[in-house]
Amino acid sequence: MDPLALLFVAAAAVCHAVWNLYAKRAADGGPVFVWLNSVASAVIYLPVMLIAVVLSPPQWSWMLPAAMLVTAVLHLAYSVVLQRGYQRGDMSVVYPLARGTGPALSVTFAIVVFGERPGLIGILGAAGVVLGILIIGLGRSSGTRLTAGVGYGLVTGVLIASYTVWDAWAVGPLAISPILFDWGNNLGRGLMLAPYALRRRDEIRRVWRRHRTAVLVVATIAPAAYILVLFAYRYAPVSLVAPARELSIVIGSVFAWLLLREPQAGRRITGAAVVLLGVVALAAARG
Repeated sequence: MDPLALLFVAAAAVCHAVWNLYAKRAADGGPVFVWLNSVASAVIYLPVMLIAVVLSPPQWSWMLPAAMLVTAVLHLAYSVVLQRGYQRGDMSVVYPLARGTGPALSVTFAIVVFGERPGLIGILGAAGVVLGILIIGLGRSSGTRLTAGVGYGLVTGVLIASYTVWDAWAVGPLAISPILFDWGNNLGRGLMLAPYALRRRDEIRRVWRRHRTAVLVVATIAPAAYILVLFAYRYAPVSLVAPARELSIVIGSVFAWLLLREPQAGRRITGAAVVLLGVVALAAARG
């Protein structure tokens, strides 16, 4: 993998683990929380988007809003399902399953749809990342909470794979600016959720009062994480970037152990080591 792409992916992994920690803490916010951070993101990143458009004017065509609309729908479904999963299940089950299923399907889609050939080392690296994530995530839990966590995690993973392949095509062959593209995604999510959220103004006030910090952290850091990934797609194929970005699972496991006091540190450290070996293999791979 190109060293610059790997740097983008590593930085994105840190940002991703941080915003998911805050999203878990605001799990009771539901779709209203998603609406608040989507709108806040669109406002916060508006000046950045305008500067990007002035410095590098996009090719204006009907494909630009169409691509943004599709990604907004996919990301909205992903955000709502993930937040619901954090309400109903454990983060240590939902997050790893979502992040593990996503890259596994992304690699498959990239090979089948884009004709990418990551090579044996790349495929083994991707498999190692997924295996490590599963070791971290599938531990002790029971009853409906485990069932809900697994179900929401898998559905979230399918949505991750879907928007990963679509977005890579948008910023790659379509050459849409990652900053403009992600800003349009956040604006689109905010507009689509507005009819739902604005009928629940008491809920908006409650979520803002209880989770203001989480809203602002997710609004600021989540777009930064994904913009870094979108830039990485310009320097490396999807079949390598998608699994490598799951380094966030290692960081998230450390957060869960140190900050959330979740158990089974030994199993999670073992899984983290497998993930790291997979990332090293991905870095050494050549498509």
